[in-house]
Amino acid sequence: MRLGRTIISISVGLVLLSGCGVSEPEAKPQSTDAIPVAVSIVQPASENELIVSAGTVRLRRETSLGFTTGGQVASVRFEEGDRVKRGAVLAALDNSNVAADLGAARAERDRAESEFGRIEKLFKDGWVTKARLEQSEAALRAARAKVQSTEFASRTASIIAPGNGIILTRNIDAGQIVAAGTTALVIGEVDKGFVLRVPMTDADAARVNPGMRAKVFVSAISDLPIDAVVSEKDARADERTGTFEVSFLLPGNDRLRSGQLGKVEVEVSRNSSASLAIPANAIFGIRTGEGLVFVVDSKNRVRQRNVSIGELTDRNLEILTGLKEGDVIVTRGVEKLRDGDLIKPIRAAE
Repeated sequence: MRLGRTIISISVGLVLLSGCGVSEPEAKPQSTDAIPVAVSIVQPASENELIVSAGTVRLRRETSLGFTTGGQVASVRFEEGDRVKRGAVLAALDNSNVAADLGAARAERDRAESEFGRIEKLFKDGWVTKARLEQSEAALRAARAKVQSTEFASRTASIIAPGNGIILTRNIDAGQIVAAGTTALVIGEVDKGFVLRVPMTDADAARVNPGMRAKVFVSAISDLPIDAVVSEKDARADERTGTFEVSFLLPGNDRLRSGQLGKVEVEVSRNSSASLAIPANAIFGIRTGEGLVFVVDSKNRVRQRNVSIGELTDRNLEILTGLKEGDVIVTRGVEKLRDGDLIKPIRAAE
């Protein structure tokens, strides 16, 4: 029994000695190498901001033309894309029926004038009543009105170019029967110039007014900006999209074409009381109205800070609370950091 207890004691002692003489490996400390990240200084928000939107180049005046009377199309003299001069005959109806109607109307007018002259003489001599004279006079007025309307139909059996322009749309061909008022051609008046028509939200359109200057980019012409000015703004929103169309007048350029795509940049007053702005990629952990940023202290260590955020404008985010002017924050590389990390600041391009 004593021998067994002795063996057990020796075994326990060996275990204790081995435990005291050999220690477990200690956990390696975190790396002290500075992490390179981009930083920037918190600046006051600009008083202005840039609205950027896309649109379509159009001639400023695009007019739909048609016939005031129905009939058969006799001729169409121009194709889509053709340039025309003011007063040019663009299309005409077969005038045979109108000419016949005009001849009949003039004959009826002549007969009514002769009849009225005869009745007027008889009335003076007392042979007819005043009512009979008035009846003859009314018939004469109706005959004259018929001549005027038929002459108008004869004159408007042709579509005349209202100004120098380009045929944008042609909807008719010779021999086709058209109804009065149908759009036969659409002409863009080049004398009025080109505009970029841009749909804008109600908030953006409210800050854009005629006369404001803007930069327009039309890639089909050049990568350089074109100086433009706001010329018109719709008084009411489009019922389908809820947007307001704003037109930017473009300077003359032979390479401009109706239908080209463009982009406009217009500087407007900021409608926010926020006093600070930071790059949008500096913030993380975004929740409703809040987010986190890494602020750099004097020892180049980052500290996580909660901020209240406003609107996203251009590429910047408005900061309502949580930062002050002059704070240094991390703008790129936030995904590599933890609170308290040592960094190697790299100044971001302004």
